[in-house]
Amino acid sequence: MGGSGSGGKNGDTLVKRKEDTITINFRYLDSSRFVKLDSSIEDISRKIPRPNTWINLGNDGAAARNLVFSPRMQSGWDAGFHAYDLYLFKTEDTRLFNTTKPYTELGYMQASQTETFVDLIHTQNVKPNWNLGGEFRLINSLGTFGNANTNHTNYRLSSWYQSHSKRYQNFFVMVVNKINASENGGLVNPADLDSSQYSNQGTVPVKLGNNLARGSGNLFSSTVTTGTRYRQSTYLFRQQYDLGQKDSIVTDTSVIPLFYPRVRLEHTMSYSSYNYWYVDTYYPGYSYTLDSTYYQANFGTTLNPTDSFSRQDKWGIFSNDFSVYTFPDSKNPQQFLKLGATIDLIKGTFDTSNNLSGFLLKAHSLSEQNVFGHAEYRNKTRNQKWDIEAYGRLYLNGLDAGDYNAYISLRRYISREVGYFQAGFENANRKPGYVFQRASSLNLDYAQTSSLKKENTTHVFASLDQPSHHLTLTGSYYLLSNYSFWSNYNKADQASSLFNVLEISLKKQFTIYRHWHWRTETIVQQVAGSSPVHVPLLTSFNQVGYDGKLGFKNLVISFGTELRYISPYKADGFSPATGQFFTQGDSTITQRLPDINFYLHLRVRSFTAYVRTENINSIKFQPRGFGWYGNNFVAPGYPSPGLIIRVGVFWSFIN
Repeated sequence: MGGSGSGGKNGDTLVKRKEDTITINFRYLDSSRFVKLDSSIEDISRKIPRPNTWINLGNDGAAARNLVFSPRMQSGWDAGFHAYDLYLFKTEDTRLFNTTKPYTELGYMQASQTETFVDLIHTQNVKPNWNLGGEFRLINSLGTFGNANTNHTNYRLSSWYQSHSKRYQNFFVMVVNKINASENGGLVNPADLDSSQYSNQGTVPVKLGNNLARGSGNLFSSTVTTGTRYRQSTYLFRQQYDLGQKDSIVTDTSVIPLFYPRVRLEHTMSYSSYNYWYVDTYYPGYSYTLDSTYYQANFGTTLNPTDSFSRQDKWGIFSNDFSVYTFPDSKNPQQFLKLGATIDLIKGTFDTSNNLSGFLLKAHSLSEQNVFGHAEYRNKTRNQKWDIEAYGRLYLNGLDAGDYNAYISLRRYISREVGYFQAGFENANRKPGYVFQRASSLNLDYAQTSSLKKENTTHVFASLDQPSHHLTLTGSYYLLSNYSFWSNYNKADQASSLFNVLEISLKKQFTIYRHWHWRTETIVQQVAGSSPVHVPLLTSFNQVGYDGKLGFKNLVISFGTELRYISPYKADGFSPATGQFFTQGDSTITQRLPDINFYLHLRVRSFTAYVRTENINSIKFQPRGFGWYGNNFVAPGYPSPGLIIRVGVFWSFIN
């Protein structure tokens, strides 16, 4: 009775297998290349924002920066606040999917010290030619030390529509970021970590918010009494219409339309709003009062304990761009020349600012514009051997007139044994971020008497990528003039002479024995000339462990240990009130031991789990007995936490 018909057991299996099968890929807004989802499990930073070369100031969600020198190379308007960039959704990072079935991924991670990470992704083609997608992310952390709680929420919606004729398509992207981070200014006395009086590190005295309750760890609580509140949102709509050659593929059952563009007309319209706010609020009903001596010592601002301190910059940018593409080879959409022009209408609102005499001015606003032209050429040759990319932007009029940036890169596939070689050059001439201007509410440099000059940065780079050997070797050389920086808590400054930075980076996977591997990412950096930049000579992240299936058919497992070594250097300090990292030359940060983690990552079909024990290096036996109080410092006054247990699950569904 069962037989081999479609209603029998084998038929049911085939039907089930077809239902569980999905074809899904994605592209980015400014690229036409499709990419597959990455199912690898070795690197946890593919799931949560924790790149190997970045450090944060004590817990996930806190202000963070890259240990690898990476100056801004984008010309044009820049508010100047980047301490929380790691946690932002960005328009250019939006994935535009094409999928044969609705796809959902749920992610949840919990860690000790009441830290929670939630990620939800959903995408589906509501029609074969129209995809909708959405993503939500939450980062919530109570933090190890006082007044260090963070609560960040990110939202993203996207739409990608193509007409049946393939001539017309449009894109819509909405991105919203809400950053809430309490700021403690660092420890009053780092030696307190060894004191038996503070066996609970949450009670160690800090410089700001010392008497505030540590918070409840509520996922939906975003109360910040002393700290940072940033809000960013972008709404973008892009339309494209192609002129070219129609074609089709005829099968036994259907006709599939094709279209080869020769000219593309593109219009992009967007509106972005930015709100940067630092607040230290006095509440009469609370026992908390401001530490007026902190503001007097670091900013020269006289406050009473019952005062409130607040500074806020708001920006709104309305942008219109019109561009024209030409495709020299109708059969190769990866080769094109793009020319365009953009006008930005810029409005800034500031609650206070300082004038030449150091007195605060009342709230005021700024209405400006930027007009710039841009050009781009890309060519991924049909034989897949050459990949050429070049683009440039020149500001012709407005707030940032005279700014420009230019980039060119050539990548060549040589052979399977040698791999890919890439070389490139870029140069940027840009006005420093607006926070360096006296008009900014968050520029607390009351003694600043003039605006800073335009920065000029030249970057030359080359790399060798050998996929067959799991090797990537990269070299970068920077030459900088008029480099802008903060020299203390509130002093805006600029390098008076040329200096250069050399970086050499190695990524390599070694096979120790069969499924046992050693992966390393090692960066050597050297600064030459009179420079305010301080970087570690050597930064090395290493992962040694097992990657395999342990004899199970559907199980993929990776376990082992991670070590990160950062050579001693004069790490940048952090100024909470301005939201800026600043250079300092008094304190050298030296790791007590390299950062050490144990990890167990596994995947069973669409289910992925992460179990991690982090900061094993904080174990200590003296002077107050066994405990996890041997914290490494990442900046003056800012220790990393002690032992953390982290457990996370990510589960994808085909609906």
